[in-house]
Amino acid sequence: MRNIQEWLDAYGESHQNPTNKAIHWICVPAIFISIVGLIWSIPFPFGELELIGLPINWAMMTLVLVFIYYMSLSVRLSIGMLLWGVFCLWICGILETAIPIPLWATSLIIFTVAWIGQFWGHKVEGKKPSFIEDIQFLMIGPAWLMHFIYKKLGIGY
Repeated sequence: MRNIQEWLDAYGESHQNPTNKAIHWICVPAIFISIVGLIWSIPFPFGELELIGLPINWAMMTLVLVFIYYMSLSVRLSIGMLLWGVFCLWICGILETAIPIPLWATSLIIFTVAWIGQFWGHKVEGKKPSFIEDIQFLMIGPAWLMHFIYKKLGIGY
């Protein structure tokens, strides 16, 4: 199994173009939030339970698994990804109550537009998206962005 630096380096190989990088800073978080929203929208069979003010639902359960995956790669980086995941849950809670469109529909629109952006960025880059080589790169994209934030803050990962 690759270590976190090997994953980040491999991902970075197809993300050199400044335009593609800029697109990824917008689209990767948008895709992550939209997936959380889509999973949030799946009916949860155990009623209205809450944890730290957030409803326990499929999105929260999925993010626990995502956190475990990131923990297997980097404990420090997984903390940032956990905070990002909680933020996504918070945003989905707001979207669910603040807009008249169902969360699943809003999430589907965001997901579609963001993926169009991603593919356009890779067309500009002239390289295929990394996940075509290995599906795990879908999980590495958000961590790749987080590692830049860590570097900026002087935090090792």
